[in-house]
Amino acid sequence: MTVRTTPLRKAFDHRMTAPGTDEAFLAAALPFLAEGLAAADEPPPVAIAAPAKLDALRDALGADAKAITLVPHTDWYTGSAANAVARAAGHLAAHAGPDGRIHLLMEPVWNGRAGRSTRESAEWLRYEALANLLFPTSTTALCVYDTRTTAPALVAAARRAHPDSGAYEDPLRLAAELDASPLPRPPADARRLPAPTTDAVRSWAAGHGLGAADAELFAKAVTEAASLAPVTTTLLWGEAPACVCELRLSRRVDDPLAGFVPPPPTTPPPGQGLWFTRQVCAYVDLRRTPDGTAVRLQYG
Repeated sequence: MTVRTTPLRKAFDHRMTAPGTDEAFLAAALPFLAEGLAAADEPPPVAIAAPAKLDALRDALGADAKAITLVPHTDWYTGSAANAVARAAGHLAAHAGPDGRIHLLMEPVWNGRAGRSTRESAEWLRYEALANLLFPTSTTALCVYDTRTTAPALVAAARRAHPDSGAYEDPLRLAAELDASPLPRPPADARRLPAPTTDAVRSWAAGHGLGAADAELFAKAVTEAASLAPVTTTLLWGEAPACVCELRLSRRVDDPLAGFVPPPPTTPPPGQGLWFTRQVCAYVDLRRTPDGTAVRLQYG
């Protein structure tokens, strides 16, 4: 298999720490936040972490805690990996300094959605790898993988996505490795649609338990994904919240950033599309099949 590698590009400052105690967490977090507070042309840093860690930071920081935005990680990481990208992009656009300058301390919820299944864990590792291509080069992030709540295999895999870890690999090569894992076959009773129109997908999703708003967003995501290449087959299966659509395509989709970057400004119309859908509904994952000739969207 030929894997496209990334062009030469200065990666954003994407760091990782894997503490196993509260003391180790503070030893990594406090200097990082102090660095952000002292950085020129930057707004105050943001710490997104477990509530107990935020309490420890408040106690350790004292008066400086008022200058830092503290966010419980269950409030930030509310959905899919692509939604985390969209959430971060929105925050950077609204609050970062010039060229995306800001310090972000970020702890995923590894004992929640992200660590709940092999599929979801793989999607979050893809997010960590592709973040090196998606975030502005002036952004600085410290990702926290607490070894008390994160499986050793996930910590080891995450090191491959962080340039300062000593185990870093090219993001596109790592994404291709994740894509090489075969997807489960669709069930024999999957519904086949003549075409992935918004109305048809919305109607099917509503009939399988998604609420009206979620069915609309899922349908928009499918419609946007269908613009990646001409669709030859549309299959739908599952029950809410785990509704799935597979689009089989007439040609390969080689872009590893499909679904992670905003669509062109002219298509789709403003307020539609996979990028917008992920910002709003949070729970849409997109996977390519190993041969790149199909994409699978899963809601929930």
